[in-house]
Amino acid sequence: MPVSRANALDHVVLVIFENRSFDNLLGRLYQPGEVPSFEGVIGKNLSNPIPPWAEHGKEHGLVPYEVASGMDAPDPDPGEEYEHTNTQLFNVLDDVNRFKDAKEMRPPYNAPRPGQVPTMDGFVADYISFFTREVGRQPTYEEYRQIMTGYTPEQVPVLSTIARGFGVFDHWFSEVPSQTLTNRSFWTAGSSSGLVVNRPMGHFMKHNNVETLFNRLDQQDLSWKVYVLEPDPISFTGLLHKPRLEHFFNTHFVPFAEFERDVAAGQLPRFSLIEPNLLSGHGDYHPAFGRALLPGGDVAIDPPSSVLAGEAFLARLYSAYRSGRAEGGSNVYNTTLFIGFDEPGGTYDHVAPGPVAPPDRLSLEGELGFKFDRSGYRVPAVIVSPWAPSNAVITEEYRHTSLIATLREVWGLGAPFGARDAAARTFQHVLSLEVPRDPDSWPSPVPLPCPQFQMERVAAGEAIGTLGKHLSEGLLEHMGRSQLVLRLVPKNGDRVMSPRFALAVVHLVAKHYFPRLSGPPGARLRAVRTIITEYARLLRRKVD
Repeated sequence: MPVSRANALDHVVLVIFENRSFDNLLGRLYQPGEVPSFEGVIGKNLSNPIPPWAEHGKEHGLVPYEVASGMDAPDPDPGEEYEHTNTQLFNVLDDVNRFKDAKEMRPPYNAPRPGQVPTMDGFVADYISFFTREVGRQPTYEEYRQIMTGYTPEQVPVLSTIARGFGVFDHWFSEVPSQTLTNRSFWTAGSSSGLVVNRPMGHFMKHNNVETLFNRLDQQDLSWKVYVLEPDPISFTGLLHKPRLEHFFNTHFVPFAEFERDVAAGQLPRFSLIEPNLLSGHGDYHPAFGRALLPGGDVAIDPPSSVLAGEAFLARLYSAYRSGRAEGGSNVYNTTLFIGFDEPGGTYDHVAPGPVAPPDRLSLEGELGFKFDRSGYRVPAVIVSPWAPSNAVITEEYRHTSLIATLREVWGLGAPFGARDAAARTFQHVLSLEVPRDPDSWPSPVPLPCPQFQMERVAAGEAIGTLGKHLSEGLLEHMGRSQLVLRLVPKNGDRVMSPRFALAVVHLVAKHYFPRLSGPPGARLRAVRTIITEYARLLRRKVD
């Protein structure tokens, strides 16, 4: 088939994984001197101090950065909200906010002084504080030292092999020093309407009304789809942009299996966004969701080793992309795969983020007083294409809005969405080879095995992750007309609502929102039964 580098970006596939820093997954990708430049962790003697109020391990003075001893570190999940990220980056923890969950914290939310430079030395302090809030006691030294660990290429062979086989960005920054939804919104809209934290998700569903990349593509008659990994019956991308995208829910949001069929048929849209199964928190690389956040939970919460399941899903996606050899339409030679992450999720990184331009007027008075004038910290980012050289390290500073900036330039999508993508670097020059590399010669990574019982629970719709819990809370707001549901949720429902009930809420309404996304067989019927059972249990409790 005729191929040309000029067509390398005719189609773009973006997958966004969850909550890992660059150091955590790729910090050991290259040895010193192996490539001309690489901002990793080897040979740098990195550490964080132990705070004086720690009950255990103060004699060590500091915690060195080491290799993760297992595939579930850090467990429990570190804090990831704006309030926690402030502590991690600047080692500022207001006394009133110690041992508190983010929703309990008070202004100024551990914010730094104006002009203060991130020191990247508050990860241990924040982890000890949040662990204490989650578990009810201070962690031992062995328990909190896991926040200062990361993986080797042998532990994450899929991501590492692909990163070495193509191009890796070692200065790709998340856009906001906070959580998933605001950073995912920047990936696809260059703004988050001034919203900073996930809770309540209903704010995104109601008020995140900024123009999205999908809207711009539709205006230009350029095709797009959002592919969601089964058995997740709902799209977080769709819901966080609900005011702008709701009229596309029935047409453009489809199961991941359809992506594999579209690749084989040469029928990929111009832009494909891949969502892992964010409902269960499995297959997305997200750290283990702390069980203490859902007291009395009756369903397995975020089964461990989401890193292993993330690796397995990435291998499946890479294999599908690599196999695209259709004559005409989309194929591997005119399609670029981009592997990104939304935010670091509280996992350690040693490179300080810098100041950035606020994306729009609204963000100048953002949630929690944040002015959107500084960046989140580094996340993994890898570009895959026959036109990309192997062992390439792109050292300049990039960020999520670099994708929008690149597509605007290459596809002629018009004016910037805001100041953030207007200032972002583009990356089309990374696809620099004059002769494409034969996909048959590409590396073939093999994921480490994922425990079968975890996969079975996910397939059966019996696992929930932190995003799934936030989603269920947001959906409850949209079920306000149901007196049954309202009576089931007490005022402190954030602490009482069980995982089983949270899953039932999602599956009950999923078919209404996203009819083409199929959950597990019988999931909706089971959801109705669960809600009735929960209601009956509540009534019995009142009688007793």
